[in-house]
Amino acid sequence: MRSTGSAGGPPALSGSAVREYLESFVTEDGLLAAARERSEELGCIPIGPAGGAALRFLASALAARAVVEVGTGAGTSGLWLLRGMTSDGVLTSIDVEPEHQRAARQTFTEAGFPPSRYRLIMGQALDVLPRLTDGGYDLVFVDAAKPEYPRYLEVGVRLLRPGGVIAFDNALWGGRVADPAYRDPSSIALRDVGAMVRDNETLIPLMLPLGDGLLLALRMS
Repeated sequence: MRSTGSAGGPPALSGSAVREYLESFVTEDGLLAAARERSEELGCIPIGPAGGAALRFLASALAARAVVEVGTGAGTSGLWLLRGMTSDGVLTSIDVEPEHQRAARQTFTEAGFPPSRYRLIMGQALDVLPRLTDGGYDLVFVDAAKPEYPRYLEVGVRLLRPGGVIAFDNALWGGRVADPAYRDPSSIALRDVGAMVRDNETLIPLMLPLGDGLLLALRMS
């Protein structure tokens, strides 16, 4: 479906057509497709192809050697991150489900990454994150329990070096975040974490409309 564009411009595409274009702009190979299939079998929905490409881009632009991931899933996002990191970089991925981490290990092994390139920690992220080194990470990616996102921000920012980035998937939550009528715990928490990022003078905020929304914050100091 097309709508009338501005004077002199082309007709605008529908939102669904634009999203389809974004999601197919960078195609996933067989390894990523297999990881996505494992995720679906386990009942965990991974970041989409556009968001995954953004993670690889960020990891590469930051020359990331140390990355933390909250929510391992079956290794889809982890594989995107590893492909963007430096050749000696280490991904630390946290999840409460052992079967998710077994699937992720299979994904990373099939992709040719040795165990020295990643460490999988099973446990509650809010228990694990405080034990990691403050200021020791280039990138933190969060795709876990949405009501906990504000607490992940508080803990995750401390892990970043100056110039490091924290990223949150599902930041638009199917459009609910933009509509204050939605008052469920996830929508409220996602709205709150967006405001916290936007209003923090030590962070540079950015919301990318990729997939279900990718909220980014760069730590200045």
